[in-house]
Amino acid sequence: MVRIKSYAKINLSLNITGREGGYHTLRSLAASIDLSDTIFLTRRKLSRVTMHGLGSEGIPPEKNNALRAAELFSERFGTDGADISIYKDIPMGAGLGGSSADAAGVLRGMRKLYGVGTDEELKELADALGSDTGYMLKGGYALLEGRGERVTPLPCAETLWLLLLLPREGVSTAECYRLYDEMPDADGGQTERCVQALLSGRAEELGANLFNSLLAPASRLQPAVARALEEAKSFSPYGAGMTGSGSCVFALFENDAFCEWAKSRYRGACRALTAKTIVPKQTIAWKNPFRLSEEELREAGYTEVRDGRKID
Repeated sequence: MVRIKSYAKINLSLNITGREGGYHTLRSLAASIDLSDTIFLTRRKLSRVTMHGLGSEGIPPEKNNALRAAELFSERFGTDGADISIYKDIPMGAGLGGSSADAAGVLRGMRKLYGVGTDEELKELADALGSDTGYMLKGGYALLEGRGERVTPLPCAETLWLLLLLPREGVSTAECYRLYDEMPDADGGQTERCVQALLSGRAEELGANLFNSLLAPASRLQPAVARALEEAKSFSPYGAGMTGSGSCVFALFENDAFCEWAKSRYRGACRALTAKTIVPKQTIAWKNPFRLSEEELREAGYTEVRDGRKID
């Protein structure tokens, strides 16, 4: 069995830069945060996915990107499938990348199960599943460009403290981009300024440049987004913004104490969570707690051990 922790992301900045091949292009500073889904995989002839939590049980198999990821992996490498269980903690439909995180996590888990697939091959599969799925394979701080498939990792281990406000109403990504085309903005270079502030360790300057080209259309589609943003700003953070196409709004604070203080005093209609940015660890092989290690077997008197099994 393989266990994967698949982490959410947040867009600290998101500039729409144009269109290419029928898709919007962007430039975005993304970061992983410590909200995660947990994925368990075991070998099975044909893949199947079972969802748990946050209403995910109602996702139809044909619309589940995690199942599609397993099927693509098997098609590409000629392997069997996997029995996949996903336990959701990443809020859905909030712009936190839960669907992409699950698809990327399944690809990493399948590689661990079957021992095939290079980083480049997994990235190719991930890009076919969604614009930010390739980024989700490794996460961390990164500059995303193009449709999100061009990923430049950033050498930064800075921890940022965030208050997340999650309106009960979601925002349709397709509708948000459609409305953006009716009310476009100009790329003001916010992403570049955010990157430079992050790499220089200037969190206050980073907060001052938080930006999302999709905020205006998302707020028009769902007024709860605009209300959440004003509520976030009322706690005087370094800055506040929206991730993805919404509906999650976030506020950036100086430290965890201020972040927890803001959450404790929030009285609005949104679900409030605290989070911090992280550099994710990679695939974890699940160890059976009842199985002795080779060293423990030798100490018990078995002179030959192969792959964790005792040989008399």
